[in-house]
Amino acid sequence: MSTSSTTHRKLNVQSPVPADIDIANSVEPLHISEIAQDLNLDPKHYDLYGKYKAKVLLSVLDDLQGSEDGYYVVVGGITPTPLGEGKSTTTVGLCQALGSFLDKKVVTCVRQPSQGPTFGIKGGAAGGGYSQVIPMEEFNLHLTGDIHAVTAANNLLAAAIDTRIFHEASQSDKALLNRLCPPNKEGKPRLGEKIKKFSRLDIDPDSITWRRVMDVNDRFLRKITVGQGPEEKGMVRETGFDIAVASEIMAVLALTTSLADMRERLGNMVIGNNKAGEPITAEDLGVAGALTVLMKDAINPTLMQTLEGTPVFVHAGPFANIAHGNSSIVADKIALKLVGPGGFVVTEAGFGADIGVEKFMNIKCRYSGLKPQCAVIVATVRALKMHGGGPQVVAGKPLDRAYLTENVALLEAGCVNLARHISNTRAYGVNVVVAVNMFSTDTEAELNAVKSAALSAGAYDAVVCTHHAHGGRGAVDLGIAVQGACENVPQPFKFLYPLDISIKEKIGAIAKTYGASGVEYSEQAEKQIKMYAEQGFSNLPICMAKTQYSFSHDASLKGAPTGFVLSIRDVRASIGAGFIYPLVGTMSTMPGLPTRPCFFDIDLDTTTGKIIGLS
Repeated sequence: MSTSSTTHRKLNVQSPVPADIDIANSVEPLHISEIAQDLNLDPKHYDLYGKYKAKVLLSVLDDLQGSEDGYYVVVGGITPTPLGEGKSTTTVGLCQALGSFLDKKVVTCVRQPSQGPTFGIKGGAAGGGYSQVIPMEEFNLHLTGDIHAVTAANNLLAAAIDTRIFHEASQSDKALLNRLCPPNKEGKPRLGEKIKKFSRLDIDPDSITWRRVMDVNDRFLRKITVGQGPEEKGMVRETGFDIAVASEIMAVLALTTSLADMRERLGNMVIGNNKAGEPITAEDLGVAGALTVLMKDAINPTLMQTLEGTPVFVHAGPFANIAHGNSSIVADKIALKLVGPGGFVVTEAGFGADIGVEKFMNIKCRYSGLKPQCAVIVATVRALKMHGGGPQVVAGKPLDRAYLTENVALLEAGCVNLARHISNTRAYGVNVVVAVNMFSTDTEAELNAVKSAALSAGAYDAVVCTHHAHGGRGAVDLGIAVQGACENVPQPFKFLYPLDISIKEKIGAIAKTYGASGVEYSEQAEKQIKMYAEQGFSNLPICMAKTQYSFSHDASLKGAPTGFVLSIRDVRASIGAGFIYPLVGTMSTMPGLPTRPCFFDIDLDTTTGKIIGLS
């Protein structure tokens, strides 16, 4: 039996619940070496980054190679409101319950948040209330520099692309050969027969899909022109910036399984085609090795802790729409070995279960070889009322009275959304536990209605949770339910689709889970599917890029819509990461800032050095 040790602290909770940053600052974190010792991590397997963070080295997997894994749990949610339904808070609260109250070895595995939303509209992603990762300001800001490493690597590749086009346009074949492939000491070319192909890639500028990135929300960089300097000889082309976590390099980091695997994936990233229609990779540009050097430390997960002293791995932060929205494979693998049999690894999947959990199952688990036993679906009375036909929920505006007073009929009408998420998730062969994240305005009749609907839809259990207000103590019943679900898995794990069917068949299989009656493709999407099939990429899994606010492509269609035709506007590929991503409607890869961004409230107390206003 895997049990925890003495590093877990009991919280002195207050009511009403103070601001997140005040709660985080009220708890003195343990030195991270104590958290590492609790996990039986040898000091040779981690590097300290200050007092409260450490990078866990992949070498620990070699020492634990013969060890058995613990239980593997993924946390998803129903289709959310723009306010979010508390998946991160539930993930942390569940782990605090398992570790501090149920005496289980447990590791929380979460994504590193982007600074764009932190200073934009969403705020941080460390959880909330008495269920947080601390120090929350370090978690939400620079952490150990992984996103900065992704940014540097991404932009080095972008620079390599434009530079290569520039030099090929301005130099003769002979000059290119001499500069790119200088002779060795014997006077012979270094690359032999590869010289000609390597020296003139003949990139088609119109085919380039690789864009620069930065970790700030800046709508004015969505479309730019480059090459306007006098020395660039009129080589102007249109491009743009994405937010850093939308970079394919971030998706590579999350899906890689080793340093060698990361090197191969980085080299396989396709940046566009040559003028003959053949794919051009980072390896072709000769930059893959340098990208790996920039990412060599980022591959190691960061160890942190919760408010109650349970361990947390923070690693990778891919977008949950154009990428797969899950933390890293290597963090999960290390964690599963460290907790051992009877222990628990709980990881969060971005957005609703139709996006994050589907991609966790069909992409992340496919590449990791890991099989979960349980999926937790987080639901709120508020969101279910919205799906039942309630008024629009808008971030920054007060909630309508319908969400603050009892209305069981409205709630029950929206439970069709929860039921579909349960049904879809059970199809993978895992038990589903519904966590009802309770708000102070929820009534007993409403909470009972959610539990009843969840059980009728096939959930293993449904539990009301108060972890935001009470920490781990408020999620003990959830922890007990999750333990039971993991110990009683009824059937073997299975994927939604095999890889050897066509791209369209895979898209169709996912669309069916949304409730779609069919799929329609634009002319551009048809062209891209044909091209990827001809280039040999049709055996990759699918990563649907669609709105998180509906099962469909239309964010206004709430509940569990059926009979709609899913519209695929375009199809693109992240070959290095290892997936094809169809664009369902218009997806922004560079968020903008609202009228009143979060940064209005963020400041520094220059006397104490404490950050204030971060949430």
